Amino acid sequence: MCGAILGVMDIRLLAKTDLNLLLALHILLEEQSVSAAARRLSITQPAMSKTLSRLREAFDDPLFVRSKRGIQPTPRAEALSTELQRVLGAVENLLNGDAFSPDTYRGELVLAISEYVGLSLLPRLTARLQQAAPRLRLKTITRVEGQLDLLASGELDFAIQISRNAYPEGYRHQSLGGSPLAVFVRRGHPLVRQPLTLQALSRFPYINLYVSDREDLDLPALPGDEKIADAAGSLETSHLLTAIEILRETDYTLVAPAYLGGNEGITREVVALPLPEDAAQSLDYSLVGHERTVNSPIHLWLWGEITETVRSMRVRTVHRG
Repeated sequence: MCGAILGVMDIRLLAKTDLNLLLALHILLEEQSVSAAARRLSITQPAMSKTLSRLREAFDDPLFVRSKRGIQPTPRAEALSTELQRVLGAVENLLNGDAFSPDTYRGELVLAISEYVGLSLLPRLTARLQQAAPRLRLKTITRVEGQLDLLASGELDFAIQISRNAYPEGYRHQSLGGSPLAVFVRRGHPLVRQPLTLQALSRFPYINLYVSDREDLDLPALPGDEKIADAAGSLETSHLLTAIEILRETDYTLVAPAYLGGNEGITREVVALPLPEDAAQSLDYSLVGHERTVNSPIHLWLWGEITETVRSMRVRTVHRG
């Protein structure tokens, strides 16, 4: 991304420009006096006058004219004032990471997260972000392959994914906990009225929720996968709400994290059945980032917000139980 930005800059113009001139212009605009500006910059008045001459040449404008009270900015100088403060503020933040404050941060971060995880996490997370970082732009992507490569390249900032057995060197990861799996069906489904066995499950078509980088994961085999594949049809989708609507209208089944059953607004007329004891399984999830962001204040801050949101959700669930 940085390469693309530099590609549109006039490198030659920047290379021949002394960026200290911008600070001098800012001080002159504040003081509206050459001598006062010289004192603030700890230089002589002749040196300040020479700096003003260089500024006039750089901007092709007088910038200031003499007045009874000192120097008066021209319309061109006044127009530069607001943008100059923004630019100098950005440079200061760039050089001083300790000055980071989420409430003034402006920028976009990209998070890969499945819809069924985002459904529970994102409402609570964005409520926190609205209060603490109102100018942050968080972009979520639900269907993306090669997540580790995208984290390394900077196209992704974070990923919340099914945990891997091991992560390559250069990645930071933190467990967010897990959930047992359950079988979701419509309320009047035939499976509701009989003991749930793998054989009974295999007689009905199933919905397969999309999982990023599935081939890289050591996923537990879904109950009856092979039998179901032989006996009935299937549908793959990355859209949880679509899957739930299909359940309401058909005899399809969906194996998904059991916590989804707690969202009554989403699972109306849908019930969650526990898996047979001989097929009980769970999925664990991790927050993953790349070491390139380890010293980035905004990334460290958002990492903490995500993990704290998950922790508070766990506490709320325990208390309800």
